[in-house]
Amino acid sequence: MFCAYLSMRGFIKAMFLMLFALMILPELAHGKHARVTRHYKFNIKMQNFTRLCQTKSIVTVNGQFPGPRIIAREGDRVVIKVVNHVQYNVSLHWHGVRQLRSGWADGPAYITQCPIQRGQSYVYNFTVIGQRGTLWWHAHISWLRTTLYGPIVILPKRHVPYPFTQPFREVPIVLGEWWKADTEAIINQATQTGLAPNVSDAHTINGLPGPVSNCPAKDTFKFKVKPGKTYLLRLINAALNDEMFFSIANHTLTVVEADAVYVKPFSTKIVLITPGQTVNVLLRAKSKAPNATFAISARPYATGPAAFDNTTATGFLVYKKPSLSSNKSNTKKLPLLRPVFPKFNDSVFAMNFHNKVRSLANARFPAKVPKTVDRRFFFTVGLGISQCSKNQQCQGPNNTRVAAAVNNVTFVMPNIALLQAHFFNQSKGVYTTDFPANPPFKFNYTGTPPSNIMVSSGTKVVVLPFNTSVELVLQDTSIIGAESHPLHLHGFNFFIVGQGNGNFDPKRDPKKFNLVDPAERNTAGVPSGGWVAVRFLADNPGVWFMHCHLEVHTSWGLKMAWIVQDGKRRNQKLPPPPSDLPKC
Repeated sequence: MFCAYLSMRGFIKAMFLMLFALMILPELAHGKHARVTRHYKFNIKMQNFTRLCQTKSIVTVNGQFPGPRIIAREGDRVVIKVVNHVQYNVSLHWHGVRQLRSGWADGPAYITQCPIQRGQSYVYNFTVIGQRGTLWWHAHISWLRTTLYGPIVILPKRHVPYPFTQPFREVPIVLGEWWKADTEAIINQATQTGLAPNVSDAHTINGLPGPVSNCPAKDTFKFKVKPGKTYLLRLINAALNDEMFFSIANHTLTVVEADAVYVKPFSTKIVLITPGQTVNVLLRAKSKAPNATFAISARPYATGPAAFDNTTATGFLVYKKPSLSSNKSNTKKLPLLRPVFPKFNDSVFAMNFHNKVRSLANARFPAKVPKTVDRRFFFTVGLGISQCSKNQQCQGPNNTRVAAAVNNVTFVMPNIALLQAHFFNQSKGVYTTDFPANPPFKFNYTGTPPSNIMVSSGTKVVVLPFNTSVELVLQDTSIIGAESHPLHLHGFNFFIVGQGNGNFDPKRDPKKFNLVDPAERNTAGVPSGGWVAVRFLADNPGVWFMHCHLEVHTSWGLKMAWIVQDGKRRNQKLPPPPSDLPKC
């Protein structure tokens, strides 16, 4: 009997251990090397929203504005089914995601896919490899990204800490623009007349412009903090056409990440962020709740000759008081403190701020900047004019229109996706591979413009063999007017090895390149009247768009594409397209 009891006790113990193992194994499976598939469904639909005392119908994802947040961990697979219920053709881009061997999911219309037509759907399927931090998604056709955008939060692998203070809370802060009018009508009218489109009516913080006279106070973003706590603010500039200064009155921000890459922390009162860029900052709340409300403000940094929206978006940073002292009548009477910004065109501040952004460049997070270069390119970026067709009535001199170009080539969008034409060897009549590695002629790029400022046009690309190391110098020009241009490269991060004012000097400037801890980004601001030099390794087969992230300049043609050929190994080749790839 006693032996039977021991036997039964041993059996129960064994069963308990087995059940315990089954309970903890899933947790272990979610450890550092686990890969989870995260599913999202995005219904593109019209929804009424009221801003600036006026209601209008806008294009949204799932009726939300800004759109839903995508959350994943490094190494996760993300599957997003997008269903188009609106009258417009739609495509979505997952800005900054490397898309290693998943170029079919990158999203720019007529570059990697035909757009999703009304009543159709497409499943974007990609894996987040070697990235963690803040990125974002947005529409990538016409001007639909005015309202079609949202955050992407990539957390580190489980049990892997941040290389900075663990925050008490994380908050996405998305900067945007708001037009009272229909933005599709605005860009269509500008395309017909050849003139600049109307500027926005307001800037927004998380979709809200802030206090506007005679408009409801609910249009203001409010951020409540606890004294002494540290917060991680995930800043995203989703504005169409404006670089932005961001600041919180009487508070210091610590920059710890840029474009989903950790950086050497540095403190600043003001963050400069171009459209397309993301910046993570730590905000440490004051140890005691002050008797004040602090403005969270964003206003434009503008260097070009054209008009711009000079409004300031405002939110409120409010300290939580002990419950005994909380009183609504008291909080309303608290003084509002506002930050002090540089001048709207302070290019010196801009240069200094960007120079502070440096990679960690340590053993855990190395800066893998190419030390040697296989191909060198020198691209001028700027404005010009182009001839309108005879059946158009453009309002520029002699029936011309404003254009934008890279190396004097204004890019013409194809009628089918470049990636399909490349993959199936059907490039004839779609694109040519003669994009110039240098401008057609030399001139004083930032001085007196040449007499002839007409641009050429074409669907031209650069072809790179797999694993080519590239050095690219982007030079602003003063044609029509010098201006800062945020250039975004799809499919890659690049290292910003140098930047400067005036014309790039190929003999003297490379000697000062930073090959130790340069900033690693996916979007870089070409300084107004200056240049920036970047390096990247072409290790991702596919077709990759590069364009100015000021949407007005993209519309005018400041864009081009790189084709990276397959490598020799199986894991260096682009797989075939998915069966549901949209048709043109």
